[in-house]
Amino acid sequence: MSGGLLVAGTTSDAGKSVVTAGICRWLARQGVKVAPFKAQNMSLNSFVTREGAEIGRAQAMQAQAARVEPTALMNPVLLKPGSDRSSQVVLMGKPVGEMSARGYHGGRQESLLGTVVDCLEQLRAEYDAVICEGAGSPAEINLRRTDIVNMGIARAARFPVLVVGDIDRGGVFASFFGTTALLSKEDQELVAGYLVNKFRGDVSLLEPGLDMLKGLTGRATYGVLPYAHGLGIDEEDGLRVSLRGAVRESEVAPPVGEDLLRIAVCAIPLMSNFTDVDALAAEPGVVVRFVDRPEELADADLVVIPGTRGTVAALEWLRRRGFERALGRRAAEGRPILGICGGFQILGEHIEDEIESRAGAVDGLGLLPVRVRFRREKTLTRPVGRALGENVEGYEIHHGVAEVLGGEPFLDGCRVGAVWGTHWHGSLESDAFRRAFLRAVAADAGRRFVPAPDTSFGALREEQLDRLGDLIEEHADTAALLHLIETGAPPGLPFIAPGAPS
Repeated sequence: MSGGLLVAGTTSDAGKSVVTAGICRWLARQGVKVAPFKAQNMSLNSFVTREGAEIGRAQAMQAQAARVEPTALMNPVLLKPGSDRSSQVVLMGKPVGEMSARGYHGGRQESLLGTVVDCLEQLRAEYDAVICEGAGSPAEINLRRTDIVNMGIARAARFPVLVVGDIDRGGVFASFFGTTALLSKEDQELVAGYLVNKFRGDVSLLEPGLDMLKGLTGRATYGVLPYAHGLGIDEEDGLRVSLRGAVRESEVAPPVGEDLLRIAVCAIPLMSNFTDVDALAAEPGVVVRFVDRPEELADADLVVIPGTRGTVAALEWLRRRGFERALGRRAAEGRPILGICGGFQILGEHIEDEIESRAGAVDGLGLLPVRVRFRREKTLTRPVGRALGENVEGYEIHHGVAEVLGGEPFLDGCRVGAVWGTHWHGSLESDAFRRAFLRAVAADAGRRFVPAPDTSFGALREEQLDRLGDLIEEHADTAALLHLIETGAPPGLPFIAPGAPS
């Protein structure tokens, strides 16, 4: 086998990422050597591969679902928004500059088609199957000419296309039909069929509509996936994150000790790698919530300032909303605060930024003895070390270089009293270290909270990925899917008028 499939969607957030991961896990369990691929991803939630390349976390999660090591080949183009109008362009894992949306879609994107096709061909040479994820909708007719992630890559690779629709939003039949009818004849020839996502109720009531859809389009529906809570693993953006989402949608597991531990995460602008708090939310007795008002910090046992693509903008947001005084009061009272990456920089004394915001010299919150200077080169590493008597590993993604002038060492940063800061993302996924950190937080907060002795974040992640594989295996026509991956789109698929505008 040297086949593949493009998982497209009728809209953003239709479920492309989790369906791609589910297909990867299902194939891996069948003994198929499979890899994920997303030609172009727009996300602030990223990851560092072992070779030091930055890719979307969704693709890293899909690689884990496929049981393979993630590489830059799996996400050759990553766009990291810095404002409503511009993004940092990361090519093959390394930043190559800032670009406006008009500049990118006006020529740069189209020029990258050769690069992404080369990456896909390298994966096809190494793996039995490559499962590609599209972006947004393939029927974005204003962007089709320069498209490299939806029908552009499908046409280049001659991959069949499976269109996913979120029925929970409503209008899924119109979305399937309209998506197909807005594609050119050549593009429609690759649209093999549809997959219904997030269905609630009796499937037999849906079947007449699926039959009518096939009569209208000549295309089969390859499965109806039921609505399942807590499956938004490592999403690209937004506040719906994996294990925290699962905890939020169900009852919080009871604490091992006498008290709960309440964690408030400041929902700062351009928040990045919000999945850092997933491992906290996986702990029994830990309640995690995102907040945007300082008064919401009052009952929090720990406040987390997460990473951000705009450190200075986030600092200004915190000041404008009144968080500076609330955080300063917490620090003076010895109540725990944790800053991660951009959040760590914000807690420092001084920031020199001529790169990200071009704001020059800016005073930080002054809660840690740290001075930060931004440099053009981006730090992309996978550090390992020890802290609080335990082994810990993580990953770093930042332009700011921190000079630590005092305090107690903590990972690459420092601790002063109950205020902690580090550039390390993902450190809380190290189970023993997380438990030690939570014990320290509970002691400072005066809570009789005890971490569960056996919570394994890695095992919980594997359980979620297996649930995704189960969804595909139990609710999709897997024989038809496998045939599609092996042989391509069925021949003779009918053209649905009017097609793409000329």
